Amino acid sequence: MTNIYIAGIAMTVFGRHLERSIDDLAGEALRGALQDAGCSADAIGTAYYAGMTNGPLQGQIGIPGQVVFSKIGLEGIPMFNVENACASGSTAAHLAIQSLKAGVCDVALAIGAEKMNVPDKAKAFALFEGGWDVSRVEENFASLMKLGEGIEPPPGSESELPYSRFMSVYAALCRYHMKTYGTTQRQIAAVSAKNHGHSVHNPYSQFRKPFTIDEVLAAAPITYPITLPMCAPISDGAAAVILCTEAGLRRIGADRKRCVRVAASVIRSFTHRGIDEPEKNIGRLAALQAYEQAGLGPQDMHVAEVHDASAMGEIVQAENLGLVPRGQGGPAAERGDFTIGGRIPINTSGGLESKGHPLGATGIGQLYELTMQLRGEAGSRQVPGARHAIQENGGGFLGIEEGALAVHILSRN
Repeated sequence: MTNIYIAGIAMTVFGRHLERSIDDLAGEALRGALQDAGCSADAIGTAYYAGMTNGPLQGQIGIPGQVVFSKIGLEGIPMFNVENACASGSTAAHLAIQSLKAGVCDVALAIGAEKMNVPDKAKAFALFEGGWDVSRVEENFASLMKLGEGIEPPPGSESELPYSRFMSVYAALCRYHMKTYGTTQRQIAAVSAKNHGHSVHNPYSQFRKPFTIDEVLAAAPITYPITLPMCAPISDGAAAVILCTEAGLRRIGADRKRCVRVAASVIRSFTHRGIDEPEKNIGRLAALQAYEQAGLGPQDMHVAEVHDASAMGEIVQAENLGLVPRGQGGPAAERGDFTIGGRIPINTSGGLESKGHPLGATGIGQLYELTMQLRGEAGSRQVPGARHAIQENGGGFLGIEEGALAVHILSRN
């Protein structure tokens, strides 16, 4: 087996960068990753660019990566553009890892960058509407809404303001979990309060305001059981990772003490499973494959970053990753098991809900957090003694699950 390592990684602050261009954000992330790895751009043998906003929001329909790279100091090498909805950044990292294992080069770059905050907010919302089968939108929506039947939303629990229909999908999945496993709105709010509490200690987070569980429950409604603090915001930002083989580490003179090994890298796509077949969930299957690759199990994980575009996502993915038994994610969250200092800290970064969710940069931002944790460089949000970490990042929606989903396991040798 060819061992692959994260030699350098960096991210910008996620947030509303109204005066900054996508090139500026990408350039900051690249410079940070190069500095972290201790190498120059000349060392990179191939590059993967993840982004969804270049075309629809900036008008750069073709070769977005080549255009961005040309402005931030990369040219001549093989460059590839990657789109896998919200899993684009993780997919770019996965492809970089595969290129290293194939012997294409010994140093590879994956970078994700997005500029989502534009004057016409409807255009940003439209990005999410393209994340499922657009030829069957109404049929898909109606089918997914049925999952939430049986739980009547209380009066006043629906926002009068426009929001992405994906939030209605998340809410229906929430209600299905509630009626199937007994999960409560308070347990979902506990996830949100915990993540906003974690974000206070993350200087790269879009939001750094703590919330109590009661404050989350009393916040502006989106659609039951989801309230505003439970949702990921519209975000700008970039993240970059430099990956190396053993030979690449030697060539760039990387500090081996700070390098983190990629123990597993898995991408899976949806299947036409039934809602009553959770053991076939895309996240569960990807996790099992990743554990097998790594030679580790869920009991070996010390910290996790999962895709919480809504707070319910953390509960579902904690169960899919085997960090808690099926149906026990809600009680575990309410007990504090997922909090720093708890049994298995999840989303120490603050998660997508508060760190932010700039689509193509999100997955690499998750890898940044886990790399900092395994290096022992996470400051006041550090998980003591963390040696193994797991990441989950999903994108799009087909059938009753994500269209694409990535799981990475990182280890500190």
